[in-house]
Parts: sequence; C-alpha cells; structure tokens
Amino acid sequence: MSKSFQDRIVLVTGASRGIGRAAAKALAAEGAHVIAVARTVGGLEELDDEIKSVGGSATLVPLDLKDFEALDRLGASIFERWKKLDGFLGNAGVLGVLTPISHMQPKTFQELLDVNVTANWRLLRSLDPLLKISDAGRVLFVSSGVARNARAFWGGYAMSKAALESIALTYAAECETSNVRVNIVNPGATRTAMRAKAMPGEDPDTLPKPADIAPLIVKMLSSSFNDNGTLVNYRETRH
Repeated sequence: MSKSFQDRIVLVTGASRGIGRAAAKALAAEGAHVIAVARTVGGLEELDDEIKSVGGSATLVPLDLKDFEALDRLGASIFERWKKLDGFLGNAGVLGVLTPISHMQPKTFQELLDVNVTANWRLLRSLDPLLKISDAGRVLFVSSGVARNARAFWGGYAMSKAALESIALTYAAECETSNVRVNIVNPGATRTAMRAKAMPGEDPDTLPKPADIAPLIVKMLSSSFNDNGTLVNYRETRH
C-alpha cells in the first residue's frame, strides 16, 4: 500500500526532540525521507533508530542554526543528492528569557533573532529553488499564540515569532502562483522542554504530547493540503 509521503523529501529543523522529533518520526512513517537537522548528535542518532523502527529513512544533519553559511550551503547539498525538496518544517526555536523588555540582555535578544527569525529566512533563501522544483512544495512554520497576543515578560520570544509569521505570510503571498504552499501552525501549550522551562510549576501530564500534534503537521505538509498563508491552531482542531 502506497504511503502519503512516498518518494518525498522533507527537511525538519529541531528534529532531535519535542515537536520536531515527533513530526520527523510521523513523516518517516508515512514514507518521507527526512532530512533531520539539529545541534545534538546523540538526539539525532536516537531519532534515526526510531525512524528505522517504523520502516523509514533519514539523513542526519548536525548543525547549529546560527551557522548561517552552513544553512546557505544546505540547499546546494540537497540539490546534488535529491534535485528537489518537497517539504520544510521550520520547527527549531529558542525561548530566550522571560523578563521585562527593559531587562533583556542584548545577547539574548540577538539569539532570539538569529535562531527564530534569521535562520528561517536563510533557509528559505537556500531552499526556495528546491521547493519550486517539487510538484507540491510545502512549508510549515511553528509559531506561538504570543506572536499575536502580547503577554508581559514574553516580549523577546513574542517579537521573534511575530517576525517569523510576517516572513511566512509574505513568502506565502509570493508563492501564490507556484506549486508551493506556506502555512503556520500554533501547537499551543505542549509537553516539551521549552514549555517546562517557561512554566516550571505546570503539571506536564495536563498537556498534549508532541506526538499528539504530529498528525496535524503531517497533514499540513502533505501535497493534498492546499491552504496558503493560513494559521492553524492545534487546540481548535480538537473540537
């Protein structure tokens, strides 16, 4: 029986843990060859074992998203091997520090911009030609509710996600006449290490697991998902 992502190539950032890891495994189970990008080699190797256990395949790319020149080279490497890219999940991100805007250190502010915004822009520059070679290139960025709803002490993370959403929606408009579709997903509160850092007193058992959100991500990266420039909230899909 043919799988929905058979012979399709999908790149996932932040693939070594959390939502990225769950999504990578789910995509591989549907037949995608996953290009798994993350800083942690051990986490990537564990993901590779999990993907093989479901009959899937992956290429591991240990990479710091702040290595912008490496991101620029990534597109060329993918073209040399596969000649196209069918999907890009921009999942990796950093929380920064929950603090008043006036107290935030410049180093923290810059890292939020580098990882959450600039890295995704550099990846789009690098991957755009490959996505347009595909018969149905799909791009999905993971965002947050704070991008549109201001919350005290979350300013650094919020501004970075708001900027990311702006880039995503602009790129979606620019791809309107192509085979590429670009969308945003807000997973909401999820049982991840980032959430635990932000809300240390919260009971994780009350939150959805990354694996719960993975099916929605698979759906939004599939060739049959033709929405463009939309924001889908995971919570709303459960009702």
